[in-house]
Amino acid sequence: MDKIANLLSMLKNATMVGKPSVETGFFKQGKEVLEVFKTKGLIKDLKVFKDEQSGFKGLHVDFMDGNGPVRKLETTRLSKPGRRVYSDFKKLVKIKAGLGVLVVSTSRGMMGGEEARKKKLGGELICKAHFA
Repeated sequence: MDKIANLLSMLKNATMVGKPSVETGFFKQGKEVLEVFKTKGLIKDLKVFKDEQSGFKGLHVDFMDGNGPVRKLETTRLSKPGRRVYSDFKKLVKIKAGLGVLVVSTSRGMMGGEEARKKKLGGELICKAHFA
């Protein structure tokens, strides 16, 4: 089971129907990917919570803070469990002329493609996302 692909599909589907927020199960890579999305401004807020009844941790993602419409988020999984995709820092591309984000797993953790390029770090290309 590819948890990151499930997370990206959940985010995409929630924004397509206009939900202001979504909750999912907690996993470390998912939290790191969502933190990169938050720094780029693709999501509004990210909270980790613990369900009192079941005792499991979860992630709560807010897409907007006001009453305006939810912008549709397009997400694509690049590196899959059956085919890993790696790239040198020189070949990291901009997504939608810098308006989107490319998530790269480097030796120093998950970061956006622009940040990895500045730090001259390559790594595994996890996903890309932008507003439709």
